Amino acid sequence: MYDDEFLFETRAIRSGHHRTAEGEHSEPIFPTSSFVFGSAAEAAARFSGDQPGNIYARFTNPTVKIFEQRLAALEGAQSCVATASGMAAIMAVCLGLLRAGDHIVSSRSIFGTTSILFERYLGKFGVETTFVDLTDMAVWQQAIQPNTKLLFLETPSNPLSEVADIAALADLAHAHDCLLVVDNCFCTPALQQPLKLGADIVVHSATKYLDGQGRIMGGAVCGDSKHVGEDVLGVLRTTGPSMSPFNAWVALKGLETLSLRMREHSANALKLAQFLDQHDRIEKVYFAGLESHPQHALAKSQQKDFGGIVSFEVKGGKQAAWKLIDSTRMLSITANLGDAKTTITHPATTTHGRLSDEQKAAAGISDGLIRIAVGLENIDDILADLRRGLES
Repeated sequence: MYDDEFLFETRAIRSGHHRTAEGEHSEPIFPTSSFVFGSAAEAAARFSGDQPGNIYARFTNPTVKIFEQRLAALEGAQSCVATASGMAAIMAVCLGLLRAGDHIVSSRSIFGTTSILFERYLGKFGVETTFVDLTDMAVWQQAIQPNTKLLFLETPSNPLSEVADIAALADLAHAHDCLLVVDNCFCTPALQQPLKLGADIVVHSATKYLDGQGRIMGGAVCGDSKHVGEDVLGVLRTTGPSMSPFNAWVALKGLETLSLRMREHSANALKLAQFLDQHDRIEKVYFAGLESHPQHALAKSQQKDFGGIVSFEVKGGKQAAWKLIDSTRMLSITANLGDAKTTITHPATTTHGRLSDEQKAAAGISDGLIRIAVGLENIDDILADLRRGLES
């Protein structure tokens, strides 16, 4: 309806909604498990796929459909499948596109639970994963095997904000008949659109910035009409990791302000990173918006801004990191991110706590590392709270 005519901010507000006979202005919520057919013949045509329309809310719900169509419009995708969580989105991609004997090449710098999914659970069913350095193209090339089907990465990475060359990895994947899957959670389509850079599939945790206020769980997969619109949708239809209509509606409201929020998150994060970069109790700051960041130029070329995640290492290891965290008064000690409220966490014992010491070391997760998801409070209040922690 609006996808080709209008720009990003307008699509984020208008796409996907086709008013019902009630003439509603805000998108409606359809809290129903099933739908009524006009006849037995119509029911048969819906179930066979000969006729489009609602069948059962596990995989066809009007509110969820609006969210899917709107996010697809923002990512520039043919299809979008909404899921119950971000991890459900990744699992649906793997179940839909892989089989026993296949191989994944994944960045080592990914969310800890994604690493466990690949190693512990996909490995049980004969899908092997090789983990590589996100920014080293040579090791990506070397890791590809004849049975490699997917290349998987987050960019910027969690929690060190490393940045991958999406276009180069897309070329590499396609040269070996592989698909490139990009987790776009940190940037969202407001700041980065991997499909336009050559990626095949984008996954999201809608729990994070797409909602933006920490209210729901949700996920999404965006891509073409075959791999996503058929293969991933087929997983959702059969296994049922479905997004609820209410959560879809909340995420829709989040999308309306996504562009505004991501600009403010990015602005606050840059000021925080610059402050930390000059502090004598900080060993290192990880934020691609700093000119000292090794992939600053690359991030600037493929992102509209640098996002809201700042990680840093404090001198003194785990004891100093925990003391700093516990000394803050306003920042929320939680591992979630993408919220209007600033959150702070210790990755080595939370988001990446289930990894072995060797895996943490390989991923650069030190005991002194702290991750802050910079919120929308006044930046002076955020800085004041961190100063209190640093002075402790």
